[in-house]
Formats: sequence, structure tokens, C-alpha cells
Amino acid sequence: MKNIIILLFVLPFISFSQSVKGTFSPAKDYTFAFLYEATPESANYINRGQLDSLGNFEIQLDSTVKPGIYKIVYAVPPEENNFDFIYNGKETVAFNFSQENGVNFTASEENKLWNSYLKSIDMVNQTISNYYAKSNADQKGFKAIFKTLKDTQTGYEELAQGKLVLKFITANRPYIPNQYENISLYSKNLKAHYLNQVDFSDYLLQSSTFLIDRVTAYVFNMVENPSNTTYKQHIDDVAAAISDDNAKIKTSLLEKLWQRFVALENLELANFIADNYLLELAKKTENRVLHDMLISFKNTSIGSKAPNFDITLKGNKTSLHQLDRAEHYLLIFWSSSCSHCLEELPKVRALIAGTPNLKVVAFGLEENEHNWKKEIANYPDFIHKLGLNKWDNPTVITYGISITPTYFLLDSSKVISAKPYGFEELSEVLKAL
Repeated sequence: MKNIIILLFVLPFISFSQSVKGTFSPAKDYTFAFLYEATPESANYINRGQLDSLGNFEIQLDSTVKPGIYKIVYAVPPEENNFDFIYNGKETVAFNFSQENGVNFTASEENKLWNSYLKSIDMVNQTISNYYAKSNADQKGFKAIFKTLKDTQTGYEELAQGKLVLKFITANRPYIPNQYENISLYSKNLKAHYLNQVDFSDYLLQSSTFLIDRVTAYVFNMVENPSNTTYKQHIDDVAAAISDDNAKIKTSLLEKLWQRFVALENLELANFIADNYLLELAKKTENRVLHDMLISFKNTSIGSKAPNFDITLKGNKTSLHQLDRAEHYLLIFWSSSCSHCLEELPKVRALIAGTPNLKVVAFGLEENEHNWKKEIANYPDFIHKLGLNKWDNPTVITYGISITPTYFLLDSSKVISAKPYGFEELSEVLKAL
């Protein structure tokens, strides 16, 4: 009985032998630190720590917290206010964080080694940049610089033996010429080598931000002032570097590039990624949500012809594409149950009153026609279309509508010329007509 009592007394101390702790500054800007386990598909919530008046927190880690990549989220939106770290199951992770200086690890050999490695490699890369910036052809100096780079890489790989961080240091292994290369040849070989060392099938790398950071750097930073032709080649290179056996991570990385080009409003590149890779990958991975999103984006990109749908005018059947009453058409997706729509539609009616060359096509997302019929009586000059089943209506899905009201400005050929977000932006767009 005595042995059992001792065991029960000791177990709590064994179960919580490690922790994640940190200090955020300035303390007044932060309230909680949220801990997540990062996986290739998502992030799983573990626990949270409330910051004290000095910005300190600590989260105890029990035996259920396995080695891997973890994430600290410190503000909203979470996808923009977080950082990764390595947890090996053996050591406490401690850090200081501020928006100005980022994260500095004060405990955890894994993370301290990674940060030290990145700083050391960055210093050598800066020396290489300075060497080429001076149009230097000193081969002795060239050899000395790249010997330093090789020694730095080799030294850190030796220090990382037996640690999880070795996977990252190896994946980041730089290109090192065997003999003198001018800037043109070096740049060409650096680019050709950049993705060669990356094991896209590695679970640890997939769970971290390393892969997307590497891929993004390749696509956007390898060439100064790249053209769309260059971007397309870089995207092809990324796709070729990732085996089709790793379809999920390939889909994830290419989707993030797609999102980046969408944010940059580069519709040509976004649709290039979708047409050449993502649509097929979405089918292969059975990702119906991604597939529908890509299709709706492509269907409603500026410069694309708006998807057609049937319309009945005064008892006669026609369609959006057959309308020939105006130089411009304002297509509005709205609902009689949407209070914001009921507030904006009268404003739209007043806004277009002095625009005879524009017609409104109002597509109502409805569960039934009762309230819709009542509301459309207030807008006799609009062309109305009833879309039953609301969000599940096929046309609504085709257009990728997720909020009401949503506006599309079409020209006389029904080509989308603008996608104003909200009434204020719509007002500005219509002023330019």
C-alpha cells in the first residue's frame, strides 16, 4: 500500500514536467495565448494561458501533448497573428514576443538552434549579395565566402543531429558552387536548386509554415519584377517539385498561391493555377468545396461573361444573356429576408434614377415567393428573378454568393466589368459610367 501511495504522489509531477511559457510586450496589448497543435490539414486547440499584468503566461504540457509542430495564437485574426515552434516532448519552450521584434526563444534547444541558424545563414547571404553588388570577380574572396556558407551549414547540421530541427535545417540547405560563378550563372543555379532539398512528403514540414514560406519565396522573390509569364513558369516549377503522391499538400500549397493571386487581383494567374492544377487536384482529393469555389471565382472574374440564367418578363421567357435594353446591367443578389438588402435597395433605386443606360437585374434568394412578391412591387423598373431554395439555388452556387446583397456590374454583352463590395463602392463605380 505504501508503494501505491508514493506512486500517486509522484505521478502529477511526472505528467506535467514541461510547459510552454512566454512574455508578451507591451503587456497591455495582449490578453491570452492560445496553444494549438499544427497538422498538415488544420490546427487542433490544446489550451490557453491568460497573461498577467506583466505579459507572462504558462501552459503546462502533459503526456498527451506529443512531439511535433505547435502554434501560438495571440490576437485576431488568428491566421495573421501566430507563430510556429517545435516541441520535442522533452523540454520546456519559453520565449519573449513583441510585434516589433517578433519571437525570441529563451528556452528550448530546438527552437533556439533554428533561430540561430536562420540568423547565421542570413548574414552569409548578405555577404554574398554585397560581393555581387560590387561586380566583384575576386575568385579568392568568392571561395572564402562560400566556404563560410558551407561550414555554417555543415556545423548546424552536426549540432542538429538527433533533433527535430534537423529536418528544417536540411530542407533549407543552400546552393554552394564548386567553382567561381558570375552573378548570372549563380542566380540561375540558385533558382534551380531552391526546391531540390525540400521533402514535401515530410509530416513535420507539412505541419509548419516552412513549405508555404519556401514556395512563396520561390514564386515571388526569385526574379526582380516578374511578369505573368515568369509567374506561370515558377508555378509550373512548384507543381513539378511536388509528387502527385502528395496530392493533399500539393493542393494546399497551390491553393495558398491561388489565394495570394486573388488578393493581388491577378485574375489571369489565379485562373491559371485553377485550370492547370487545382481543379484536377480538387477532384482527386474529393475536395468539393474547393472545386466549387474555384469554378464560381472563374465564372465571376472581371472580364468573364456572367453565367446565364432564365428570366421571365411580362410572361415571356428570356435570359440574362438575351437582354438588350441597356448599355450596362447591375446584377444584384438580394433577399426579402435580408434587412441589409431592404435598407440598400431603395438607395440603389435612387442612385440609378439618373442613369437611363443602366438596368437592374435583381435576383432574389428566397425560401418562398410570398414576401418576395410583396417587396418587388416597390421596384417596378427592376428586372426580377426569383431564386428558390435560397443558398442552395444552382445559380447562387454558380456565382459563389455567400452574402447579400452582392453586386456585379455587367456591360451590354453581359461581361463582368466590376464587382463592387458594398453600397459605397457601388456608388463610386456607377459615377464612372
